[in-house]
Amino acid sequence: MKYLFIVQGEGRGHLTQCIALEEILRNNGHEVVEILVGKSNARSLPEFFGRSVHAPVGRFESPNFLPTASNKRDNIMRSVAYNLAKVPTFWRSIRYIRQRIRETEADVVINFYELLTGFAYAFYPITVPQICIGHQYLFLHRDFDLPRRLKAKILMLNFFSRLTSFGAYKRLALSFKQLDEDKKQHICVIPPLLRKEVFRQQTTPGDYIHGYMVNAGFGENVMEWHKRNPSVPLRFFWDRKGEERIKRIDDTLSFYQLDDTEFLRQMSGCKAYASTAGFESICEAMYLGKPILMVPAHIEQDCNAYDAAANGAGIVSNDFNLDRLVEFAGQYRPNPDFRTWVQKAPYIIINNIPSVAFCNEKGRLATYLQIIREKKAKLYRYIQIICILLPLIYRNTPC
Repeated sequence: MKYLFIVQGEGRGHLTQCIALEEILRNNGHEVVEILVGKSNARSLPEFFGRSVHAPVGRFESPNFLPTASNKRDNIMRSVAYNLAKVPTFWRSIRYIRQRIRETEADVVINFYELLTGFAYAFYPITVPQICIGHQYLFLHRDFDLPRRLKAKILMLNFFSRLTSFGAYKRLALSFKQLDEDKKQHICVIPPLLRKEVFRQQTTPGDYIHGYMVNAGFGENVMEWHKRNPSVPLRFFWDRKGEERIKRIDDTLSFYQLDDTEFLRQMSGCKAYASTAGFESICEAMYLGKPILMVPAHIEQDCNAYDAAANGAGIVSNDFNLDRLVEFAGQYRPNPDFRTWVQKAPYIIINNIPSVAFCNEKGRLATYLQIIREKKAKLYRYIQIICILLPLIYRNTPC
């Protein structure tokens, strides 16, 4: 079967999931005909991605979060205003997505949490089955325990997740642990998608702290801590545009441009890992048995950090207070059940994608189109609700 991948390009998590899934499909005799990746002015596509995939890569303008003035947490209202101003550009991207689905003659579209894919299915009569993959869909699951203090923001996040998966045949929710299928939400829970390079790493207990920050403003926190603790080696990765490949501050602090081969090598030999709570890097650290400090940059990462901490992976902080990480590392014990769960991913994935029979069977296709019609009616209701809730939820959001 032929697959078309459409990937949200912000951060590295969706990109590495895409790499892992392409390998699984190719190993099982399938073909990925093209990979479409969203882009923005704030971030560039990491070089490792182009080296790691086999299918041709296309780019399109896509919505993205904007950071606050301090370049740390994402500013929701500023992001909404910025993206609304670019609606004409995004409409061209939606048409481009529809065109590529048609011209590649893909049997199935795999959507890695890209919003404009959901809009393409909402506004055009696309009959190619869509499967959505992302850990964010786990927050829609009936058995997922959500932090009550974030209930209002999670409502917004779940609304966004529904938009990304509009018209989807199935949502594959990546999870730290196994949960039953939620048929009402069309959710099947699957293990994290880790690339083969992760499984090849030889883990050693090093003396340095490894890290990754999606918003480079957190670098100030790291620098401040380093001034107080100059003897502790720190090796942090970021994707700041225009920076040199390795920015060496002194003998014990360096900032690296994101290179995934080097990133994994450094992680496998570190003492502990500090991150802005992206799902993928948390999973990599858990698989390699590294204690984690999580510093969320937006609501999605708040949920990731909450779930990871509940599963014993690490601790949560508002900033890169590495003192807490050093203390936690002394008592951390890896979870062997997590490694077993991750290794089941290829089997579970292959058993949860549509078969050729599904794609060709007219009765199933008619059912699929009926689902899309029903979801379109729900979409308009969701939009009305969100227009009412937005000012109320974010009235006090700092800019």
